[in-house]
Amino acid sequence: MSLRQRLAQLAGCLQEPQKVARFQRLCGVEAPPSRPAAGPSAAEEEAEAPLAGDARRRERQPGAPGGPQPPGSDRNQCPAKPGDGGAPNGVRNALASELGPAPARRAAGLRRNSLTGEEGELAHVSNWPLYYLFCLGTELGNELFYILFFPFWIWNLDALVGRRLVVIWVLVMYLGQCTKDIIRWPRPASPPVVKLEVFYNSEYSMPSTHAMSGTAIPIAMVLLTYGRWQYPLIYGLILVPCWCSLVCLSRIYMGMHSILDIIAGFLYTILILVVFYPFVDLIDNFNQTHRYAPLFIIGLHLALGIFSFTLDTWSTSRGDTAEILGSGAGIACGSHVTYNMGLMLDPSLDMLPLATPPITVTLFGKAILRILIGMVFVLIVRDIMKRITIPLACKVFSIPCDDVRNARQHMEVELPYRYITYGMVGFSITFLIPYIFSFIGIS
Repeated sequence: MSLRQRLAQLAGCLQEPQKVARFQRLCGVEAPPSRPAAGPSAAEEEAEAPLAGDARRRERQPGAPGGPQPPGSDRNQCPAKPGDGGAPNGVRNALASELGPAPARRAAGLRRNSLTGEEGELAHVSNWPLYYLFCLGTELGNELFYILFFPFWIWNLDALVGRRLVVIWVLVMYLGQCTKDIIRWPRPASPPVVKLEVFYNSEYSMPSTHAMSGTAIPIAMVLLTYGRWQYPLIYGLILVPCWCSLVCLSRIYMGMHSILDIIAGFLYTILILVVFYPFVDLIDNFNQTHRYAPLFIIGLHLALGIFSFTLDTWSTSRGDTAEILGSGAGIACGSHVTYNMGLMLDPSLDMLPLATPPITVTLFGKAILRILIGMVFVLIVRDIMKRITIPLACKVFSIPCDDVRNARQHMEVELPYRYITYGMVGFSITFLIPYIFSFIGIS
């Protein structure tokens, strides 16, 4: 057997959903007894196809021949590439909880899938500490974490590090989302996997962007801060594997990714960092100092968003990509204005490495105050822009706005809504809110 065949065999083994299910059982997660452990018979599959969108049939392993899809299964979908076995985007890649009585209680209050409305499966959880630990791990790759983490760095710790973390995050996440829509591999099949989280279940699986983010952020934090701040390197060497492994294992635990998806996401991120990290300093300096940087930033991020929307039809990944690009553009433009107004100047090189200041009541109080005031302002900006952009985009492109969920499945609505809304959020984080802090004396 050649090396190529052995690697293909290993990849196929790592992609098996049975291994995901085995890890879940090892961690105390099991499907309720009412759900069959194996797949249904052909007759049952035919009977359930209209209800489930024939999801089981679409879950072929990569390399399996494609086939005609049943009538009515093409709603909000993009057919998988011929012969690659990928599931169409915008549909559930696995079944939700089965019909009929189930004695198990729902294992989570995690978010529903915003496309299909489905919720996580009923499941028996015998190890609740592990469950909450992995819920924390999966939240380290969700919007709530990002909208707290990056502003905290920019407002309270080190604006330069915060800006550059955003540059790396935008690059890694954009490449990961686009790669998903090019490869088009389905999520692990259920059964045997128990889907504890389904918010991203309508997206493709390879590579895991949670794993990519969970790898890129801690590594970039250490690269950006070591030598700039005074702290023992061992702290960073402990942080990176703990953060990365928690996020990666949480995606397997939740039933959202195979082992192969996680490994690919990790290695892909390392490759991206090796290639692009040397240019982060150049990009950040350009964003702040070049005269026409805002025009270039807005145009580039918008073009990347339009390109990503052409890779596939609507799913939650479309909006996430536009949100990431909009946030990156807004933060970069805000930093340009802030720099030219002299609001938040970075420490000079002769002050490095920076010493950690003593934590006093005044320092701690100002930090909490900045977070509270800043987050309130961010939420207000996001809500106002959402109320403006969706109806405006619907009116401009003559799209019915009665059902917002359906309206947002059009690129003409989703792209401007996400891009403009989160662009303004990013601009507020690096300019408007620091200006308010300066005005009230807590900068």
